Amino acid sequence: MAQPTGIHARRAALRLLDAVLRRGETLDQAFQSASGDVRRPEDRALVRAIAGETLRWLTDFDALIDSATARALPDDAKPRMVLRMMLAQWLRFDTPPHAVIATGLPLLTGGPRRLAHGVFSTLVKREATLPPHPTLPDSVRERWGEWADAIAPGLAEPPPLDLALRDPSETAHWANQLAADSLAPGHLRLPRGEAVEKLAGFAEGAWWVQDLAASIPARLLGAGEGRHVLDLCAAPGGKTMQLAAAGWNVTALDMSKRRLDLLRDNLKRTGLQAATVRADALEWEPKHRFDAILLDAPCTATGTCRRHPDVLHRIGARQIAEMSELQGALLERAAGWLKPGGTLVYAVCSLEREEGEEAAAGVNLPRLPITAEELPCGLIPTAEGWVRTHPGQLAAQGGLDGFLVARWRI
Repeated sequence: MAQPTGIHARRAALRLLDAVLRRGETLDQAFQSASGDVRRPEDRALVRAIAGETLRWLTDFDALIDSATARALPDDAKPRMVLRMMLAQWLRFDTPPHAVIATGLPLLTGGPRRLAHGVFSTLVKREATLPPHPTLPDSVRERWGEWADAIAPGLAEPPPLDLALRDPSETAHWANQLAADSLAPGHLRLPRGEAVEKLAGFAEGAWWVQDLAASIPARLLGAGEGRHVLDLCAAPGGKTMQLAAAGWNVTALDMSKRRLDLLRDNLKRTGLQAATVRADALEWEPKHRFDAILLDAPCTATGTCRRHPDVLHRIGARQIAEMSELQGALLERAAGWLKPGGTLVYAVCSLEREEGEEAAAGVNLPRLPITAEELPCGLIPTAEGWVRTHPGQLAAQGGLDGFLVARWRI
C-alpha cells in the first residue's frame, strides 16, 4: 500500500521531537540527522515547522490530550507525541482533520493507533481550541516569576525576520527597497518566511540577519574611530560586523572553528574587516589591552524561545548553574583586559536572572548606565542602568528576543 504524501516529513518531525524531549538536544543540533531522508526543501521546512509549533504549544496540547483520555498517557509515550503533532497541524496550520489523520496515524500501529484516532476524533468533535498564547511549563513560570505573564503573549508566533544594515544611513532606502518596517536606524523588519539569500542587498552584503535586541550591545559602544575592541565569543559575527561598520578595529574571538568560518564568510560578503582568533577565552591571553570589550557570553539562550521553543522544555537548574559559572569566569577575565578608561559591555540572550541580573551585579567595576536615548523603539533602562528585553515587549510589532545588557567603564 502506498504511503500518504508527506509521511516522511512527519516521521522526521517525530524523530526531531524525540531528540529534543528525550535526549535534550537542541532543534538545530538534531535537525540534520532527524531529517536526513527528507529531500525537498518544502518538506524539510515542514519538519521544522511541525516540531517547532509542537514545542511552542506543548503544554496546551497536553492539556487537550489529557482532557480526552480516561487515563493519562506517559509524557514520553509515542501516542502522546504523535497526538501533539496532529494537534499542531490541525490547530496551528489549519490542516483538515482527515488529512491530519491520514498522515498521523501511520506513525502508529495496533492499539496506540486506535487510541490516537479516538482522542483526536473526540477533540475534533468538541471543536477544541487553543488559548490566545502558549501556556508556559510550570518550571519556566516559576523561574521567570512576574515576567512570565508579560513574556507569554510574545511567544504565540515565530518571530519576523530582522536585518541589520552595514550602513545605517541607508535605512530609508533599504526599507523602501525591501518593503520593510524599521524600528531603529540600521534595522529592518520583514515578515518571516522570506528566502534570505534571494532578498535584494544580500549578495552585495548590505545587511545581515540579526534580531533587533541582539543589536543593542554593539550599539552601546558607539563609533569606534579606529579604537581597538575585543568581541568575545563573537561567532557567527553579527556584533563583529556591527562594530567593524561603526569604525572599530575589531578582534573577534571564538573557540568554534565552524562558527568562525561562518563569521569569516559573513565578513567577506559584507566587505567588512576584523582580525579573527580561534581560542578558548578562559585560556587565551591578549597581547595588548583594549579600549572596549563586548562579551556576548555563552548562555542557556532561553531569550530566543520565540524562534527556539525547545529551550522551554530542555533547560533547567543544572544548565543555568553551569552557564552562570562560566559567565562569571569570563567577566572576570574580560575586566582585566581593558585599558584605563575602557568600556565593558556584557550581554546574554537569556531570561534567567542568574545569567543576567545576578551576573551583572557581581561585576566590581564602575557602572556606565545605559540611557533611554541610546535605545531603539522607546525601550527603557532598568533602575540599575541596564537593559532587559523579552519577547512580550513590542509584541504588536513582532516582539524581541530576551536579553540582559549591562555596561561599565574603568
